[in-house]
Amino acid sequence: MLRVIWELEPGPLGFLELRRRMGNCSSSMLADRLATLVLAEVVTKLPNKSYELTPIGEELGEALENVWKWVDARPAPLIQAARDADVGANARRRVDPV
Repeated sequence: MLRVIWELEPGPLGFLELRRRMGNCSSSMLADRLATLVLAEVVTKLPNKSYELTPIGEELGEALENVWKWVDARPAPLIQAARDADVGANARRRVDPV
């Protein structure tokens, strides 16, 4: 959902353009995310069927901007930490039967 907010922060986008910018996101996944964000009043669907951030969504985007700046300033350590943690292996251990 954060990626949707990121992509909509500069301004409204239609569904197809938003999906293109999201890369590997399926249509159904994007539709689900947008529906959730609309219900949460973070995003609104315009009459021309494009989507834009509401004032609440803009506030959230501004708050997230600081997080994204922080991450951008430290990409190598964060990537290495994720690799070292081997998150996938930890997730598998939690769901494997004892």
